[in-house]
Amino acid sequence: MKDSQLLSAFLETSPATAPDSAPPLVFDACQLGVVLRAVLFVETAVAVAAMYGSFDVPGWISRLSLITGGALPALLAWLLLSCLLKRALAYLLPAWQVAAGAALGALAGLYGCGVLVLCGLQEAVPWLASACSGALLAALLVRGWVQRYKGQAPADSAARLAELQSRIRPHFLFNTLNSAIALVRAEPAKAEALLEDLSDLFRHALRTPDAFVTLAEEVSLARRYLAIEQVRFGDRLQVQWELDPQAEQARLPPLVLQPLVENAVRHGVEPSASGAYVLIRTERRGAMAVIKVHNSVPAGAGVAGAGVALRNVRERLALLHDVQSHFQCGLKNGVYQVRIEVPL
Repeated sequence: MKDSQLLSAFLETSPATAPDSAPPLVFDACQLGVVLRAVLFVETAVAVAAMYGSFDVPGWISRLSLITGGALPALLAWLLLSCLLKRALAYLLPAWQVAAGAALGALAGLYGCGVLVLCGLQEAVPWLASACSGALLAALLVRGWVQRYKGQAPADSAARLAELQSRIRPHFLFNTLNSAIALVRAEPAKAEALLEDLSDLFRHALRTPDAFVTLAEEVSLARRYLAIEQVRFGDRLQVQWELDPQAEQARLPPLVLQPLVENAVRHGVEPSASGAYVLIRTERRGAMAVIKVHNSVPAGAGVAGAGVALRNVRERLALLHDVQSHFQCGLKNGVYQVRIEVPL
């Protein structure tokens, strides 16, 4: 009866336990990358607008400075309001998000005119033109964010499918089941724990994807994977954990850490007759969480593979955190090192 329950748990792949998906935050002005792109876009538009009525470079610079004096405070005010209201605006349909962004842009344009009036830099203030310009620029920005969100969904799906293909490999399943069979008679408790870990691993991999998970959840899943591989490789697999509890709440795309750990086992432990070590380290550094996965590489083995898992991890981190995330990997002094930085 116990074995049949384990088999049923292993075969269970229903996504019913997945949490309800949150509304899409396509109107997110709180990310550093969004702020930088917005400033660049508006300043480019201002630079082009300043060319009208300017007949030489000094005149253009003077006009550009004047318009920037009103446009930049207006843009910062618009970004601040958009950031504060992003969760409420996320419940709107994309078309209404564009309309709301345009309305906030019109208010920001009026605010920019008010700044120029208070500073005494402009006598004849174009209130209507400023409101319309602010609404137009804001609508274009929000429309760009909506398009980026629409493009993110198929990219996530393609990355997930590729990861599943590289992660749930047939020979990994075959070797794990063989290990469980070998343990059934001699050490049934270990066989049961092995199959439970395998069941949890597959259930997690096949459930409906969330927008993000915490680093603590990713570490828990990686522990289950390494527990399975530990039975298979025994003393050849040396695992070191150096975890910082202050980094546990960092947000990551689902199933990011496990493919990195699998790569470490596949390219470090499998080719070596004497085995290799795998180091997983997390730490908090200021407002960032740093995640490191290191593994020793046998001499002359190199690092084979097409790099699908690494490429997917890099792309999915960029989709979630934009320019605030950092991903580095490479072979140094016989140790393959992967380093990830994400904001807390």
